[in-house]
Amino acid sequence: QVQLVESGGGLVQAGGSLRLSCAASGRIFSINVMNWYRQAPVKQRELVASITSGGSINYADSVKGRFTIPRDNAKNTVYLQMSSLKPEDTAVYSCNAALIYITDTYRRRQGDYWGQGTQVTVSS
Repeated sequence: QVQLVESGGGLVQAGGSLRLSCAASGRIFSINVMNWYRQAPVKQRELVASITSGGSINYADSVKGRFTIPRDNAKNTVYLQMSSLKPEDTAVYSCNAALIYITDTYRRRQGDYWGQGTQVTVSS
């Protein structure tokens, strides 16, 4: 009933920029928070950035000043604008949304959804 579709990953040289997109679709009533996570090989998953429905934003210390998380509420889309990329930013990036959706019987339910993940590789 709800899907998150990511796009925008790829290979970039150190110092370069990339923008990831995450579009939520389906029977969405409201989105409480959208997050970007990343996971590098043999490392734990890390919360990179988050934005709430009220516009509160948080960033991991490792990306502050380099990444931003703009959103387009009309499109239920959040972006991860990454600049000054470093090789240590290499990871699979996934978006996550905590939201309220409408069921087939028109009830509201909370749900937690993930995108499919997109690879970001930063070469030195």
